Amino acid sequence: MFDVDAYLRRIGCADKVTRPDLDTLRTLHKRHMMALPYNVAGQGFENGVNLVDIDEDEVFRTGVTEGLGGTCFQLNRLFHRLLTHLGYEVSLLAASTAEGRENFGTEIEHMFIRAVLDGEEWLVDVGYPGPSYLEPLRVSDEVQTQYGCQYRLVRKDDGAIALQRRGRVTRWGTVYTFRLLARQYQDWKELEDRARAHHATATEDDGGGTLCGRTFDNGQAVLKGHRYLVVRDGRERVRTVVDATEHRRLVAAILSGELDPADLA
Repeated sequence: MFDVDAYLRRIGCADKVTRPDLDTLRTLHKRHMMALPYNVAGQGFENGVNLVDIDEDEVFRTGVTEGLGGTCFQLNRLFHRLLTHLGYEVSLLAASTAEGRENFGTEIEHMFIRAVLDGEEWLVDVGYPGPSYLEPLRVSDEVQTQYGCQYRLVRKDDGAIALQRRGRVTRWGTVYTFRLLARQYQDWKELEDRARAHHATATEDDGGGTLCGRTFDNGQAVLKGHRYLVVRDGRERVRTVVDATEHRRLVAAILSGELDPADLA
């Protein structure tokens, strides 16, 4: 059952919440990402792909109470509900990634949140595997810096906005593209249908379908397939994990939050 107090305890914010303000939102955002992993397997698709009509109480039990995390459809949906309970003005947004367009052919893909505070709009996203922003981003034309990484919003000719990121020595790259248009859960029905068709024809692999991520104090660790990426203070290190035993160890470490310091070096 959805429980605000239990939620705040799980993310280490039981004594951090005051009135709805930016400092509190920043704390909630980062603590949430550090406490709960991005985990495709956390809300497993063994009973079918459900993105729209989900049992939020069950997702809360597995994702938050048991600490298994989930994808954007679980994590951002629950965080949206938490922020609403805490008095924030929030709405859901949809984004499109290059991979999503390639696999599912739709722009209504990633689910994240817009918050409005004192007349300013902020992007809130605790359900992206990474690398991405660890704290809310202001909707503005300025370049914003977080933990050694820079972020900017680039407005395109068709009215869409590209969220771009770069590390200390990397070029600008697009995280995802979106519109500042409030969405309803039903807007993801087409994606749900396409994901079900994709899932029905998918085959088991040797870890190539893995996607999980964990935020730590000054960066993120992401395992996508066999590609392991660490961003720390804006510096990126990437390598291919070919050993099956090491791959399983990294998955377990990311999901439990017990990453070895050597894994983050």
